[in-house]
Amino acid sequence: MSRQPLLDSVTAPQQIQHFSLIQMEQLALELRQFLIDSISVTGGHFSSNLGTVELTVALMHHFDFLVDRIVWDVGHQAYPYKILTGRKDRFPTLRKHGGLSGFLKREESVYDHFGAGHASTSISAALGMAQARDLLGQDFSSIAVIGDGSMTAGMAFEGLNQAGFLETRKFMVILNDNDMSINPNVGSLQGYLNQMINGQYYNRWRDRIEYAIKAIPVASVSKRLAKVAKWSEESFKRIAVPGLLFEDLGLKYIGPVNGHDVAALLRGLGEAKERMAEGPVLLHVQTKKGFGYDPAVKDPLKWHGVTAFDAEAGEIRKAPVDPAKPAMPSYTSVFGTTLTELARKDPKIVAVTAAMLDGTGLNIFQKAHPTRCFDVGIAEQHAVTFGAGLACQGLRPVVAIYSTFLQRGFDQVLHDVCLQNLPVTFAMDRGGIVGADGPTHHGLYDLSFLRCMPNIVIMAPKDENELRQMLFTAIYSNRPAALRYPRGNALGVPLQDPIAALPIGKGELLREGSDLLLVALGTLVAPAEALAQRLAAEGISCAVINARFVKPLDGDLISHWSRKVRGVVALEEGCAPGGFTAAVAELLADQGILRPLLRCAVPDHIVHHGDQALLLDEEGLSPRALYERIVDFHRKLPIQLPSSQAAN
Repeated sequence: MSRQPLLDSVTAPQQIQHFSLIQMEQLALELRQFLIDSISVTGGHFSSNLGTVELTVALMHHFDFLVDRIVWDVGHQAYPYKILTGRKDRFPTLRKHGGLSGFLKREESVYDHFGAGHASTSISAALGMAQARDLLGQDFSSIAVIGDGSMTAGMAFEGLNQAGFLETRKFMVILNDNDMSINPNVGSLQGYLNQMINGQYYNRWRDRIEYAIKAIPVASVSKRLAKVAKWSEESFKRIAVPGLLFEDLGLKYIGPVNGHDVAALLRGLGEAKERMAEGPVLLHVQTKKGFGYDPAVKDPLKWHGVTAFDAEAGEIRKAPVDPAKPAMPSYTSVFGTTLTELARKDPKIVAVTAAMLDGTGLNIFQKAHPTRCFDVGIAEQHAVTFGAGLACQGLRPVVAIYSTFLQRGFDQVLHDVCLQNLPVTFAMDRGGIVGADGPTHHGLYDLSFLRCMPNIVIMAPKDENELRQMLFTAIYSNRPAALRYPRGNALGVPLQDPIAALPIGKGELLREGSDLLLVALGTLVAPAEALAQRLAAEGISCAVINARFVKPLDGDLISHWSRKVRGVVALEEGCAPGGFTAAVAELLADQGILRPLLRCAVPDHIVHHGDQALLLDEEGLSPRALYERIVDFHRKLPIQLPSSQAAN
């Protein structure tokens, strides 16, 4: 017998519009149990999705999302929505190669109206849909569901400001207030939301006065009283709910509503639906991250994104440990530990992150130096310019942001840091292919968009010891500097102490050779060395250079060895357009070095989600794929270069 008979009976979300309250409450229970059972096997975003179960069911009752539009901010709170929109049977494939995405994806379902992987985009997107509807003469409701963590980003308020100005009808923002993004929320906005809870008193007062005035039979009297009441309401709400920011922006505020009480949600959504006919509405829903699963409630950060776990025991399953291979530290922890160590000796070192203390390793720094660590919330643009301000006053800021999220601060990096040549260090975690989170999270574009900026130094370490050296080098370079390193465990090399600075713009010759030159960056240096050793056994002599620096590139070293070989291979775990391999190609062209060049990088296409090793193989960057490509490249080289090329 099925554990979820009612959920199993839902073949289309429109059925929920006809469910009774009891049925919807039962559906929520079964949906939550299905989530627990399913994610315990596949892994995925967990505690955020447990918090949106009742909200999703209530939304399905009031709206038809074949007609109406909904944008779930970030997307990792939308698993219940995916399940109820026809993808329940595919959930065993979640985040697997070729399977369901962990985020919303337009090509995956007609119910996914907007793709989302980065935070704070929902309001702008849903507002755009509403305006397009009006221009095209269509009729539907447009809804944005945004977590309160995402409300810390300026883009969210840009959308709210425009919605209020346009007085957009049939447009609603649902604020999913759970006190959390990934880490606990920070900033004055969180205190403001807490004040809004007191707004329940204001809402009850307003509704009772409205009811009493409407009950007066004499129209002229009721109109005069309504004017007085309107004046009183404006005065009273600033006492009951200081600021009432959302109403001042032009959105009718409703709430807060208990996000785990289906009946309360139905009432709140019903009122919102009525008021949306007059203009934009903000519905404030209070939920608890991890609701319905005690371990996730007690530690929502630990259970935010999980691997497979034992649902009954409440324990995340650990990967089997090979006693012959000791566990290696992660690049993230090496970064956090090293920065903390350097800061003990230099009080000018400060750290900045955008709602990613644990993800970037700055939780280690924060414990040791709490007054010198700044979590600015989901606000990457602000984080960059805040760092620039710190640098202006003589501090040495290190801005730690995932590679994919630094894209959101492109203009600030260029305008506020690079053009002013300010000594801000950017530590870019998750560089390269990251795996199951997919195209919105792969760190493939950082080298390309940073390389065009003036004054900046760009580095990528081959191992954890070089990461330490590069961090030290960047901090004391007295100019903008960026280092990118991968997700996952390091190589286990010895860590030198004291840390030595690297000469800026100088690569490292690891191996001499006469047939091929392998110029590798970061994560592909170790595979290049292993390939050179394998190819040597097959009679192919390869020189290997650890480039270290993308900018400035070591042109002297690369040019010198390019002239000694018959072909050059450049390797990077980044996108080919504009990246490291493009820099090598430009160097050879500028120097007039006429050598065949094989560029091993991610082509100009979207890399989807899946196992990291599988994706690397698919992109031609796994050891197996690189071996085959390089052997084929070598096979096609002329046995002897023409004299015009040999002279170079």
